[in-house]
This record gives sequence, C-alpha cells and structure tokens, in this order.
Amino acid sequence: MKVLPFQIPKQKDDALIFQEDIEFSFYDKLHQHEEIQICFIKSGSGTLIVGDTINDFKENDALIIGSNVPHVFRSDFKKDKKSHMITFFFTKKSFGDDFFNLKELSNFDDFFMQSKHGFRVTSNHKKIKKYFLKLRSSSKLDRFIIFLKLIKCITKSNFESLSSFIYEKKYTAIEGKRMRDIFEYTMRNYTKDITLNDISEVAVLTKNAFCKYFKKRTNKSYFKFLNELKIEHSCRLIFSKTDLTLAEIAFKSGFKNISNFNRQFKTVKNMNPSNYRKLKE
Repeated sequence: MKVLPFQIPKQKDDALIFQEDIEFSFYDKLHQHEEIQICFIKSGSGTLIVGDTINDFKENDALIIGSNVPHVFRSDFKKDKKSHMITFFFTKKSFGDDFFNLKELSNFDDFFMQSKHGFRVTSNHKKIKKYFLKLRSSSKLDRFIIFLKLIKCITKSNFESLSSFIYEKKYTAIEGKRMRDIFEYTMRNYTKDITLNDISEVAVLTKNAFCKYFKKRTNKSYFKFLNELKIEHSCRLIFSKTDLTLAEIAFKSGFKNISNFNRQFKTVKNMNPSNYRKLKE
C-alpha cells in the first residue's frame, strides 16, 4: 500500500464505504485519498494535522476531511484503552456523475465547499452521534439513508475549519514519501531539539532547499509548524495533567525555558498559558 496517496480498502461495487477503526493508534502517517471522509470519534484523543494546521481530536468529535486533503491522525497512546473511529468514505461521483447535482440536494453544496479545508462540527452532537451508532447494525440501504441524513444534519450545524491552507496539487508517490517522512520524524521527536540540519537530512534536501520545499507545501516555515505542534501538545497537558506546573508542561512539550514557552503559546493561542489554564478549570 502506498502511504501517500493510498487507496481506501473497499469491496467491489461499493459506492459508500463504511469503516470502523478500533486500535491503540489510528493510521498516523501523512496521507491523502480521493474519498471525502466523514468520521466520528467514539473514543480516543490525539493530534490531527490537516493541510497546514495542527488540531486536536477527542471523543464525540465529528470531523469532515475533503478529497485529497493531506492529513494525519495521531492518537494519544493509552495501554488500557483503544481509540474508536467510525467513518464514511465517498466521492462526489460515488453515486453517479450527477447525483449531488440534483436540485433536491442543492443544500449540500456548502458541505462540499467546507470540506475542501476540512471542518469540525460544533453543534448537534447528540443527533450526529445517534446516527453514527446505528451504522454497525444497519443494512447497506439503511446506511445510505443515514448517510444522507448525516450530511443534511451537518449542513445545518455550526462548524470550524480545520485548515487555512491546502496545497492543491496532488502529491506524487516520491513527494508523498518525502512529506510523510518529514511529518513522521517531526511527530516522533517534536519534544526533543530538532535542528534544521536534522530535518533536512530526513528530507534528503539541502537546508535552503528544504525550507523552500516545506513552505511551498504548507504555507508556513518548518519551525512555525514545529512550535505549533509543541503548543498543541502543551494544551492537552494543561487540560489533562492539572497537577503539572506550567514550567513542567513547557519542558515536556519540548521548550527549553518558560519564557520562550510563554511567548510561543501567546503567538499560537493569543493568550498566555496561565489564562488558558483558567479557561479549563
């Protein structure tokens, strides 16, 4: 299986793909696929990278990722608890070239527009959860009916975008492997001291060529991306590890000193970490 791009496994003639992932960790390598993905996080949490933006995912999240949008799910590993995701995969032409062009489905146009950058549904959680939990015991016909009801519900829901920039060209296999290696190395080592020389060697590029290469595909510098990854990790620690001091959280997130941590946190979150902690109390 090619990592980037790769094919979603499906049975022959299946237009709508239903999939359940129950693992200690979801597929955590950078990847893209033609299919639009509508997924529900039944249990688990972690980091979600979509396009140029670092997000989190958590229990009861409903997430939509558009066609060929590069993304990574990286679960917070817990030895005693598996992550559980329920997903629909489909393309705009899965049910025929003109199915979603029917006048009766014109209200779905916003869904497809929003999916281009990925988005998280921020309302109607109970209703969406109820639909997803029916899927395992449903027939293929009933799943299709639930699928249409889901999109209808999502189009009437509030949402937040998951990415501000998407590199519009599809990755080649070689390019995909390079970006996958960059992301995989970074997500394994972001709490350590990653130098430009380190990451350039991973990408098999000169330092100058790497900086241009990464910026073109993510619309941001590598070290801005790295700091955002560290800050997102620190936010999860603030939320879940209330016994840790902010200095301890800064160190565990890969920052060498509290002043740099405070500065980077305010740049990313528009508030300092102590105020962020108060919001979570």
